[in-house]
Amino acid sequence: MSTSEIATVLAWHDALNSGDIDTLLSLSSDDIEMGGPKGATQGLAALREWASTSGITLIPQRMYYYDGVLVVEQQATWADPEETRILASAFRVVHDQVISTFRHETLESALSATDLTEKDLVSDT
Repeated sequence: MSTSEIATVLAWHDALNSGDIDTLLSLSSDDIEMGGPKGATQGLAALREWASTSGITLIPQRMYYYDGVLVVEQQATWADPEETRILASAFRVVHDQVISTFRHETLESALSATDLTEKDLVSDT
């Protein structure tokens, strides 16, 4: 298990949740790929736009890890309209930078998309 990759994803969450866009960008590759229910996009400009306008807070819960891939179950809260629910995101980390993150509506969906299983659980908060 690489604690460096897990630390990168946790720092990424901290930067997003605190609105520290510069740190968020420094933890992400120049060509980061992002995807979710509204489609996919790529690059730091797209990440900056999403982080600045989404109004989302993602609190990490259970984490699964294998070979540079992390699935993080998250408590997601949006400011407008106010809504909270549990979802999951799949992250790929290379050289201490997030190179991709894809949102899934369920933990099961994220695990299936990454071929991770319960045996890959590293944190259960």
